[in-house]
Amino acid sequence: MTDIKKRHIAILGSTGSIGTQAVEVVKAHPDQFQVEVLTTNNNAELLIQQAVELKPNVVVICNGDRYDQVFSALDPLGIKVYSGINAIASVVQMDTVDIVLTAMVGYAGLLPTIKAIEAGKAIALANKETLVVAGELITQLAAQKGVNIFPVDSEHSAIFQCLVGEFHNPIEKIILTASGGPFRGKSREFLANVTKAQALKHPNWTMGAKITIDSATLMNKGLEVIEAKWLFGLTPEQIDVIVHPQSIIHSLVQFEDGSLKAQMGLPDMRLPIQFALGYPNRLKSDFPRFNFLDYPSLTFEQPDLKTFRNLQLAFDALAQGGNAPCIINAANEIAVEAFLHDQIGFLDISEIIETCLHSVPFVQTPGYEDYVSTDEATRQLATERIKSLV
Repeated sequence: MTDIKKRHIAILGSTGSIGTQAVEVVKAHPDQFQVEVLTTNNNAELLIQQAVELKPNVVVICNGDRYDQVFSALDPLGIKVYSGINAIASVVQMDTVDIVLTAMVGYAGLLPTIKAIEAGKAIALANKETLVVAGELITQLAAQKGVNIFPVDSEHSAIFQCLVGEFHNPIEKIILTASGGPFRGKSREFLANVTKAQALKHPNWTMGAKITIDSATLMNKGLEVIEAKWLFGLTPEQIDVIVHPQSIIHSLVQFEDGSLKAQMGLPDMRLPIQFALGYPNRLKSDFPRFNFLDYPSLTFEQPDLKTFRNLQLAFDALAQGGNAPCIINAANEIAVEAFLHDQIGFLDISEIIETCLHSVPFVQTPGYEDYVSTDEATRQLATERIKSLV
């Protein structure tokens, strides 16, 4: 039997929820994976701990104030240490990197992803905002460079898994499942008074703060709808969302003959992470197994687009096209941050996003610089709107 060539991985955002679970997957398969790069925004302590254990070639700490701390801990081990977002955009291009797992939060993941694709690196995409903001640019660049993008979001991984062996068969539609978050079935009157602590208690998944709030507002599903359009080459009419509170069916594909394929399993992000990093092989795991008898009833319902406005706003932005998805992403990032700092109420998040969508100048065919200026203008407008609400 020939030796398996290890895949050399850059994990961008290694100290976050996805990043730490990716580290677990890598440690469980030392014969398959070698970590080449680790990056974090601010968590120097965990970055140092991960680097000592995994011995990457390079680490990057975005926050320059923490550079000396990381350098003094890791330089004696022969690990190169850099700081700043531009350093991340550089290290992903290293010859020794085979695949880049983009697990950074938000718009910050866009430039490193572009640079990795330009360098011909395979992408394991956990940063959905990259495709939301600049889906056309990213997919065109990936096609031009012959780069594969392997989705890590559980829903898009499910679609991808359902399509393996079916790529020659046209999709009639896809159905993205949503848990409904912690406020499923609640009224707008109830939502007007919910607290940050309530919104951060997701019923099924353990995630970072930003994505947990996005799940509570259904914006996370809205961003996934836009991401799905670009990942799978779909029209808005080919994308449905259904609420599935148990989070066992992760998404479905319907083909032209009427057949449906679904991918199922317990809610565990290590599964889609491992599938993306190991594709086309399914690597053995000791993750807990799903038992039908533990879930005698799987239920489904329509999402409430009037109460949870963000999902409708995402569909509106997708239909509008151009830089509209970039606008709602930037507005949402600013609004969620304000909510997490107790500056605005839960329902204000949708109001701020809608205001920005209708006010920031629309660009039909944006280039990279248009995305940068749109993001900047939207953040400024959203910040001004928040000040008026405080």
